[in-house]
Amino acid sequence: MWSSAENVFARSSSFREDGEDEEALRWAALERLPTYARVRRAIFRNVVGDHREIDVSELEADEQRLVLERLVTAVDDDPELFFDRMRKRFDAVELEFPKIEVRFQNLMVESYVHVGSRALPTIPNFIFNMSEALLRTLRMYRGNRTKLTILDDLSGIIRPSRLTLLLGPPSSGKTTLLLALAGRLGNDLQVSGKITYNGHGLTEFVAPRTSAYVSQHDRHIPEMTVRETLELAGRCQGVGSKFDMLMELARREKMSGIKPDEDLDIFMKSLALGGQETSLVVEYIMKILGLDVCADTLVGDEMLKGISGGQKKRLTTGELLVGPARVLFMDEISNGLDSSTTYQIIKYLRHSTRAVDGTTMISLLQPAPETFELFDDVILLSEGQIVYQGPRETVLEFFSSLGFSCPERKNVADFLQEVTSKKDQQQYWSNSYRPYRYIPPRKFVEAFRSFRTGKHMHEELEVPFDKRYNHPAALSTSRYGVSKSELFKTCYNWQRLLIQRNSFIYVFKFVQLFIVALITMSVFFRTTMHHDSIYDGGLYVGAQYFSMVIILFNGFTEVSMLVAKLPVLYKHRDLHFYPSWAYTIPSWILSIPTSLMESGLWVAVTYYVIGYDPNIIRFLLQFLLYFFLHQTSIALFRVMGSLGRNMIVANTFGSFAMLVVMALGGYIVSRDRIPSWWIWGFWVSPLMYAQNAASVNEFLGHSWHKI
Repeated sequence: MWSSAENVFARSSSFREDGEDEEALRWAALERLPTYARVRRAIFRNVVGDHREIDVSELEADEQRLVLERLVTAVDDDPELFFDRMRKRFDAVELEFPKIEVRFQNLMVESYVHVGSRALPTIPNFIFNMSEALLRTLRMYRGNRTKLTILDDLSGIIRPSRLTLLLGPPSSGKTTLLLALAGRLGNDLQVSGKITYNGHGLTEFVAPRTSAYVSQHDRHIPEMTVRETLELAGRCQGVGSKFDMLMELARREKMSGIKPDEDLDIFMKSLALGGQETSLVVEYIMKILGLDVCADTLVGDEMLKGISGGQKKRLTTGELLVGPARVLFMDEISNGLDSSTTYQIIKYLRHSTRAVDGTTMISLLQPAPETFELFDDVILLSEGQIVYQGPRETVLEFFSSLGFSCPERKNVADFLQEVTSKKDQQQYWSNSYRPYRYIPPRKFVEAFRSFRTGKHMHEELEVPFDKRYNHPAALSTSRYGVSKSELFKTCYNWQRLLIQRNSFIYVFKFVQLFIVALITMSVFFRTTMHHDSIYDGGLYVGAQYFSMVIILFNGFTEVSMLVAKLPVLYKHRDLHFYPSWAYTIPSWILSIPTSLMESGLWVAVTYYVIGYDPNIIRFLLQFLLYFFLHQTSIALFRVMGSLGRNMIVANTFGSFAMLVVMALGGYIVSRDRIPSWWIWGFWVSPLMYAQNAASVNEFLGHSWHKI
């Protein structure tokens, strides 16, 4: 498998025309196809060595595993071999990858925050903060808040094809810097300075599609398996410019008469095509990250048994590795991982960054010595300032010039984080000719500007990036990775899967509703219900009101289900996986069968037993009315969940909403007795419209003509 470059790139001119070389004949037939068709087909070699032409998108699971075994077996020992083969294929036809250089100049990030008891996440504080925000928008009240500087005048360059390590103690601003460079900072922060990708500002392209930010928080849908989570991420992100690169690669290889390695050709075509239900790229990422052992295990959460915390951390990383982003910003990806696993992941990222000319910046808290040696560049942050940025090899020289030395058996990464600390700095002082005095981070920053690495970087920053060297495919200008129809289909299938996984909840609700319907049927049994007086009509109105309250409250489970998914939905939104409507519309469509079954069950069990008007048309009208009421209930409780964002606040909103819906609906308090300042609640209550419609439907029936 691991032959030299000469064996990997054989010349098609060596094909024999006498028909003895079957593989050569198959490849020659493949070469005669148009480029568009050729990039979708490849030559597959099975276990016994037979060759056949296949469609890459129709590769079976067993065939995928066979290809991966031949590609990845040696990668376990040295991943550089695999990436070398991929790089040599592009170099053979002189095809360059798009490169992105990220620059930031005079970057400052400030925030105005509340301190003391006002900083606590309580309901009164939530209300006060919302009111203050509204008044600030109207320029009526600025509020008493404290200014906090998170990043203080940072300048630097993140270079392509080099792996950059971001070091710094907790609260030094690492996460904020990564978010700022990824274009993901919130609107509540004040940002100044300049951030560019190949000379283009963040407003000139879609930053969340060009770069990917891997959060230190692991947010996943617990009811999905590891494979399903990665497949969803891959289908939503698309392939970016990979398909165009593959088309150009195939065209140049045909012109040069180059025959690529079979397995590598299948892998790269699968990488560029995407869209398969089971992608070869997903299988490869799981293999690299060690997730293949739990591929079909549920992710799980506190209530559902699933994968371990370390596996969730690797899954968070894998979600973005399956995408086409050219720039990776990874925040504390080693949390919960052992040093060996962290080393393997960083080693993979090092070789992949160099092979495809990617731009990767990784924040680690305490990397092991062997992991630290894998990085090309180091950025050291302290108190929101860059103490050092440059090659890893010269970082100790910089601190040595200031009188600080790293002991021989000391981890360099630990030394770098402790040497700027006031309580740990003195132990590294090695200048016996001068007494030790604490050097604050700002002094280190000033010293770095006069250090040769700092001088060179600032000189480079003074010369603007020449936009002529920006590859047309480097920066993404589309908001989403695939077409709107494909996103809709993906989200629809995803939510249908979640309904199947949560089928117990829906079955439980159905059984519960059936039991309550039986109880209601026994309370309002037709032998006790008459049509002789207005008093009898009041009983029917009460039965209708009780039925509608049950239907209305049966959608309350939507609050907890939505609140549990909100962190994942916000993550997908920030990563531009799909627009809001692509989630909302399928969610509404899939709620229709539930509403039909629940409202149909209630009407079928109670209508004729209670003794409503026997006309079949009025039976169907009541069913339709309860269906719309159930749809309103689902929408109402989803709004509560999205506004509250956690169960406590959502329940608070829910109590107020129920006050408006039930108390002011016109049944408990009649319209003429509702105070004028509350009359708006009568008109916005869906229960009022449902009650009136149900009453009209019933009392205009033939059963009540004699009253």
